[in-house]
Amino acid sequence: MPSSIYSKSRHPRRALKCKSMKKETEITLSVCTSPRWVEAVMGDFDSFLQDHANCERKASAMAMSFVAKYPDRKKIIPALITTALEELKHFQQVYRIMEKRGVPLVHEIPEDLYIKQLIQLSRNGRDERLLDRLLIAAIVECRGAERFQIMHEALEDDRLKDFYRRLYESEINHGNVFLEMARNYFDEPVIQRRLAQLVFEEGKILNGLKLRAALH
Repeated sequence: MPSSIYSKSRHPRRALKCKSMKKETEITLSVCTSPRWVEAVMGDFDSFLQDHANCERKASAMAMSFVAKYPDRKKIIPALITTALEELKHFQQVYRIMEKRGVPLVHEIPEDLYIKQLIQLSRNGRDERLLDRLLIAAIVECRGAERFQIMHEALEDDRLKDFYRRLYESEINHGNVFLEMARNYFDEPVIQRRLAQLVFEEGKILNGLKLRAALH
Protein backbone atom coordinates (compact mmCIF):
# COMPACT_ATOMS: atom_id res chain seq x y z
CA MET A 1 0.00 0.00 0.00
CA PRO A 2 1.50 3.37 -0.96
CA SER A 3 2.37 5.40 2.13
CA SER A 4 1.29 8.55 0.29
CA ILE A 5 -2.45 7.91 0.73
CA TYR A 6 -2.74 7.05 4.39
CA SER A 7 -1.60 8.69 7.59
CA LYS A 8 -1.35 6.11 10.36
CA SER A 9 -0.97 8.89 12.89
CA ARG A 10 -4.41 10.30 12.22
CA HIS A 11 -7.00 7.56 12.49
CA PRO A 12 -6.57 6.72 16.22
CA ARG A 13 -7.69 10.25 17.11
CA ARG A 14 -10.82 9.68 15.01
CA ALA A 15 -12.08 6.65 16.94
CA LEU A 16 -15.28 7.95 18.57
CA LYS A 17 -16.27 11.26 17.05
CA CYS A 18 -19.44 10.30 15.23
CA LYS A 19 -21.74 11.98 17.74
CA SER A 20 -20.17 15.33 16.89
CA MET A 21 -22.09 15.09 13.62
CA LYS A 22 -25.32 15.95 15.43
CA LYS A 23 -24.44 19.63 14.90
CA GLU A 24 -24.94 19.09 11.17
CA THR A 25 -27.57 16.38 11.01
CA GLU A 26 -30.55 15.54 13.16
CA ILE A 27 -29.51 11.90 13.32
CA THR A 28 -27.18 10.80 16.10
CA LEU A 29 -25.79 7.38 15.28
CA SER A 30 -26.10 4.84 18.08
CA VAL A 31 -22.62 3.38 17.51
CA CYS A 32 -19.46 4.72 15.94
CA THR A 33 -17.40 3.03 13.27
CA SER A 34 -14.56 0.94 14.69
CA PRO A 35 -11.01 2.19 14.02
CA ARG A 36 -10.41 -1.30 12.60
CA TRP A 37 -12.68 -0.41 9.68
CA VAL A 38 -10.28 2.20 8.32
CA GLU A 39 -7.43 -0.29 8.71
CA ALA A 40 -9.37 -2.78 6.57
CA VAL A 41 -10.08 -0.13 3.96
CA MET A 42 -6.52 1.13 3.74
CA GLY A 43 -5.27 -2.42 3.57
CA ASP A 44 -7.13 -2.86 0.27
CA PHE A 45 -8.00 0.62 -0.94
CA ASP A 46 -8.58 -0.46 -4.55
CA SER A 47 -11.29 -2.92 -3.45
CA PHE A 48 -12.83 -0.17 -1.36
CA LEU A 49 -13.03 2.06 -4.42
CA GLN A 50 -14.76 -0.69 -6.37
CA ASP A 51 -17.33 -1.12 -3.61
CA HIS A 52 -17.71 2.64 -3.18
CA ALA A 53 -18.45 3.08 -6.87
CA ASN A 54 -21.05 0.34 -6.70
CA CYS A 55 -22.69 1.96 -3.66
CA GLU A 56 -22.96 5.32 -5.44
CA ARG A 57 -24.51 3.66 -8.48
CA LYS A 58 -27.05 1.82 -6.31
CA ALA A 59 -27.81 4.99 -4.32
CA SER A 60 -28.77 6.75 -7.53
CA ALA A 61 -30.97 3.83 -8.57
CA MET A 62 -32.56 3.72 -5.12
CA ALA A 63 -33.59 7.37 -5.29
CA MET A 64 -35.21 6.79 -8.66
CA SER A 65 -36.94 3.66 -7.36
CA PHE A 66 -38.87 5.91 -4.96
CA VAL A 67 -40.10 7.87 -7.98
CA ALA A 68 -41.25 4.66 -9.65
CA LYS A 69 -42.96 3.28 -6.57
CA TYR A 70 -44.53 6.51 -5.30
CA PRO A 71 -45.34 8.67 -8.36
CA ASP A 72 -48.30 10.12 -6.47
CA ARG A 73 -46.05 11.63 -3.76
CA LYS A 74 -45.37 14.70 -5.84
CA LYS A 75 -43.85 16.77 -3.03
CA ILE A 76 -40.76 14.59 -2.85
CA ILE A 77 -40.17 13.77 -6.52
CA PRO A 78 -38.02 16.84 -7.33
CA ALA A 79 -35.72 16.14 -4.37
CA LEU A 80 -35.49 12.49 -5.33
CA ILE A 81 -34.47 13.33 -8.89
CA THR A 82 -31.85 15.80 -7.65
CA THR A 83 -30.49 13.23 -5.21
CA ALA A 84 -30.32 10.56 -7.90
CA LEU A 85 -28.35 12.89 -10.19
CA GLU A 86 -25.97 13.84 -7.39
CA GLU A 87 -25.33 10.18 -6.53
CA LEU A 88 -24.70 9.41 -10.19
CA LYS A 89 -22.21 12.29 -10.27
CA HIS A 90 -20.46 10.73 -7.28
CA PHE A 91 -20.27 7.45 -9.15
CA GLN A 92 -18.63 9.26 -12.04
CA GLN A 93 -16.14 10.91 -9.70
CA VAL A 94 -15.19 7.64 -8.01
CA TYR A 95 -14.81 6.00 -11.40
CA ARG A 96 -12.40 8.72 -12.52
CA ILE A 97 -10.26 8.03 -9.45
CA MET A 98 -10.36 4.34 -10.28
CA GLU A 99 -9.31 5.03 -13.88
CA LYS A 100 -6.28 7.00 -12.72
CA ARG A 101 -5.27 4.16 -10.40
CA GLY A 102 -5.92 1.48 -13.00
CA VAL A 103 -8.72 -0.07 -10.93
CA PRO A 104 -11.49 -1.72 -13.00
CA LEU A 105 -15.18 -1.84 -12.24
CA VAL A 106 -16.23 -5.34 -11.24
CA HIS A 107 -19.43 -7.22 -11.94
CA GLU A 108 -19.51 -9.40 -8.86
CA ILE A 109 -19.27 -7.54 -5.56
CA PRO A 110 -20.21 -9.28 -2.29
CA GLU A 111 -23.80 -8.68 -1.23
CA ASP A 112 -24.24 -5.59 0.92
CA LEU A 113 -25.59 -7.26 4.05
CA TYR A 114 -25.81 -3.90 5.82
CA ILE A 115 -28.32 -2.52 3.33
CA LYS A 116 -30.14 -5.86 3.02
CA GLN A 117 -30.70 -6.12 6.76
CA LEU A 118 -31.81 -2.51 7.06
CA ILE A 119 -34.38 -2.90 4.29
CA GLN A 120 -35.70 -6.02 5.99
CA LEU A 121 -36.74 -3.76 8.88
CA SER A 122 -39.25 -2.00 6.61
CA ARG A 123 -42.89 -2.62 7.44
CA ASN A 124 -45.41 -3.87 4.90
CA GLY A 125 -48.08 -1.16 4.80
CA ARG A 126 -47.65 1.25 1.90
CA ASP A 127 -47.41 4.36 4.08
CA GLU A 128 -45.38 2.62 6.78
CA ARG A 129 -42.97 1.26 4.20
CA LEU A 130 -42.53 4.70 2.65
CA LEU A 131 -41.67 6.19 6.04
CA ASP A 132 -39.30 3.38 6.89
CA ARG A 133 -37.49 3.50 3.55
CA LEU A 134 -37.06 7.28 3.76
CA LEU A 135 -35.71 7.05 7.31
CA ILE A 136 -33.44 4.15 6.42
CA ALA A 137 -32.11 6.18 3.50
CA ALA A 138 -31.43 9.08 5.87
CA ILE A 139 -29.57 6.79 8.29
CA VAL A 140 -27.51 5.23 5.50
CA GLU A 141 -26.50 8.68 4.29
CA CYS A 142 -25.53 9.67 7.83
CA ARG A 143 -23.42 6.53 8.21
CA GLY A 144 -21.80 7.26 4.88
CA ALA A 145 -21.02 10.79 6.05
CA GLU A 146 -19.40 9.46 9.21
CA ARG A 147 -17.23 7.08 7.21
CA PHE A 148 -16.29 9.65 4.59
CA GLN A 149 -15.20 11.94 7.40
CA ILE A 150 -12.98 9.13 8.67
CA MET A 151 -11.54 8.72 5.17
CA HIS A 152 -10.86 12.44 4.91
CA GLU A 153 -8.91 12.38 8.16
CA ALA A 154 -7.03 9.16 7.39
CA LEU A 155 -5.85 9.94 3.86
CA GLU A 156 -2.66 11.85 3.07
CA ASP A 157 -3.20 12.46 -0.64
CA ASP A 158 -4.59 16.00 -0.81
CA ARG A 159 -6.91 15.30 -3.75
CA LEU A 160 -8.41 12.25 -2.09
CA LYS A 161 -8.72 14.09 1.22
CA ASP A 162 -10.62 16.91 -0.48
CA PHE A 163 -12.81 14.46 -2.38
CA TYR A 164 -13.94 12.65 0.75
CA ARG A 165 -14.45 15.93 2.58
CA ARG A 166 -16.84 17.01 -0.16
CA LEU A 167 -18.57 13.65 -0.06
CA TYR A 168 -18.98 13.97 3.70
CA GLU A 169 -20.74 17.30 3.25
CA SER A 170 -22.94 15.90 0.49
CA GLU A 171 -23.98 12.85 2.52
CA ILE A 172 -24.91 15.06 5.48
CA ASN A 173 -27.13 17.07 3.15
CA HIS A 174 -28.70 13.95 1.66
CA GLY A 175 -29.51 12.61 5.12
CA ASN A 176 -31.28 15.83 6.00
CA VAL A 177 -33.10 15.84 2.65
CA PHE A 178 -34.57 12.38 3.25
CA LEU A 179 -35.82 13.50 6.68
CA GLU A 180 -37.45 16.54 5.09
CA MET A 181 -39.10 14.27 2.53
CA ALA A 182 -40.66 12.27 5.35
CA ARG A 183 -41.98 15.46 6.95
CA ASN A 184 -44.09 16.13 3.88
CA TYR A 185 -46.31 13.16 4.72
CA PHE A 186 -45.79 12.18 8.37
CA ASP A 187 -46.11 13.92 11.72
CA GLU A 188 -42.95 14.71 13.63
CA PRO A 189 -43.67 12.49 16.68
CA VAL A 190 -44.28 9.53 14.35
CA ILE A 191 -41.03 10.23 12.51
CA GLN A 192 -38.97 10.59 15.67
CA ARG A 193 -40.30 7.43 17.29
CA ARG A 194 -39.60 5.31 14.25
CA LEU A 195 -36.25 7.00 13.61
CA ALA A 196 -35.09 6.16 17.13
CA GLN A 197 -36.02 2.51 16.60
CA LEU A 198 -34.25 2.29 13.26
CA VAL A 199 -31.11 4.05 14.49
CA PHE A 200 -30.88 1.54 17.32
CA GLU A 201 -31.31 -1.39 14.95
CA GLU A 202 -28.76 0.07 12.53
CA GLY A 203 -26.18 0.05 15.30
CA LYS A 204 -26.89 -3.61 16.05
CA ILE A 205 -26.58 -4.51 12.38
CA LEU A 206 -23.31 -2.63 12.00
CA ASN A 207 -21.77 -4.29 15.03
CA GLY A 208 -22.72 -7.70 13.67
CA LEU A 209 -21.00 -7.28 10.32
CA LYS A 210 -17.56 -8.52 9.38
CA LEU A 211 -15.14 -5.69 8.71
CA ARG A 212 -14.02 -5.51 5.10
CA ALA A 213 -12.64 -3.04 2.55
CA ALA A 214 -16.09 -1.69 1.72
CA LEU A 215 -18.23 1.31 2.55
CA HIS A 216 -20.56 -0.83 4.69
